[in-house]
Amino acid sequence: MLAEKYADRIEKIFSKYPDKRSAIMDLLYLAQEEYGWLSGDALEEVAALVDVDPTQAHSIAGFYTMYSEKPKGKYWFQVCTDLPCALRGADDFYQALCEYLGVEDGGTTEDGLFTVEQVMCLAACDRAPMMQCNFHYHENLDLDKVKALVEQLRQEAAAAQGE
Repeated sequence: MLAEKYADRIEKIFSKYPDKRSAIMDLLYLAQEEYGWLSGDALEEVAALVDVDPTQAHSIAGFYTMYSEKPKGKYWFQVCTDLPCALRGADDFYQALCEYLGVEDGGTTEDGLFTVEQVMCLAACDRAPMMQCNFHYHENLDLDKVKALVEQLRQEAAAAQGE
């Protein structure tokens, strides 16, 4: 499906690299963007595009935290709880966020909008507590700031469904 739907975009990705295999990470991003996560079928599809064994695509997806091999919410909150961030309150922030959304560590809200998980080092230690939402950074957070973000994202999701 990716090859048909995104033929021009895939060709542009391939043009940036000396060989097809080098484009695998960009194509994994594309597949995750399209499907919301990287299922076995999605990994096989990407592997076929770059002429590698699906096991190689799976090993790359499993190594990097920016890829998800399980379904997740529309908005993927990754909160850094590494030591420097923890010293700036990230652990308490993470717990408060999970409680506010009513999820366990790594869980997804009942409405399917938000998945919350801990990650190690997003390279913004001096602006912790911080998180990324779908790879966009939000820094110097507290519970009030993240509640406002959650409500904004809920409104955006509702508006998108109404279109």
